Amino acid sequence: MINVFVLQNGRLNQVPIASRADLENVAPVWVDLTDPTDEERAWVKATYDVVLPGEDEVSDIEASARYYEGENGDLHLRTDFLREEEDGPSRIVTVAFILARKILFSVHNDELPVFRLVRLRARSRPGSIEDYMDVLLDLYATDAEYSADTLEGIYKTLEEVSERVLQKDFSDQDAAAALNAIAHEEDLNGRIRRNMMDTRRAVSFLMRGRLLNTDQFEEARQILRDIESLDGHTSFLFDKINFLMDATVGFININQNKIIKIFSVASVAFLPPTLIASIYGMNFKFLPELEWQFGYGWSLSLMIISAIAPFLYFRHRGWLK
Repeated sequence: MINVFVLQNGRLNQVPIASRADLENVAPVWVDLTDPTDEERAWVKATYDVVLPGEDEVSDIEASARYYEGENGDLHLRTDFLREEEDGPSRIVTVAFILARKILFSVHNDELPVFRLVRLRARSRPGSIEDYMDVLLDLYATDAEYSADTLEGIYKTLEEVSERVLQKDFSDQDAAAALNAIAHEEDLNGRIRRNMMDTRRAVSFLMRGRLLNTDQFEEARQILRDIESLDGHTSFLFDKINFLMDATVGFININQNKIIKIFSVASVAFLPPTLIASIYGMNFKFLPELEWQFGYGWSLSLMIISAIAPFLYFRHRGWLK
């Protein structure tokens, strides 16, 4: 799918593209391709003389493939963007950018929330974008904001987990649910850290390459400051996740120790009546049950008392609560 955007009265407006002729009749500032077909790739190559990278090239994460200049002078960048799934784990989607002929070309396989936000804001804020480099910086700035919003979601989820972990009655089922939530948030927090690291590298590359004007350079510095402010939050969340993980595992061990104690007490409690029954059964010369008038009652009462006594003793010592 091809999404073409042009600047009209200071706004970024989308132009519908249904054929190669439609592509040739516009002067875009941004050409965004989401999982493009071979035909759409051919349109772009024929119209702008730009060769789009294939799927394998987009996912290549070698240092030499991150930022490089093509033989024709086109600048190629690879940048990671976060995509949070509602019904599954978050993912990192790599986007290939090409800066050529004062046009920003972007190629990716999945629709990204950051790209939708940039398009919506550019239509509602006239004058915020003046050229293709502004579009790229706006994508990086919005990516930092999206990561910040995701971190707020992690804070909220971990607060709910903390309330469950610190409640008075914490069962094994509660522990399993808490561990599942903690693992999910830990994975998301790690992806945000990776995503912010990659965005920092990309913005720094643009600044070192002297590809930005004065205003754009200052905007890039602000993006780096925003990313730096997120580092403290990700580190704090990492420590909080470790604390909740240790606390949950600790409660699981306590519950297991309670079960072991109960079985130990039960085994000790049933030992006296078992011994008494064995003694009575092995005494062939003299059987109280038969010789005494109340032999059966005496033997049964003795076994019951010997079984109850350990429970009363352990409860008195506070071992059973």
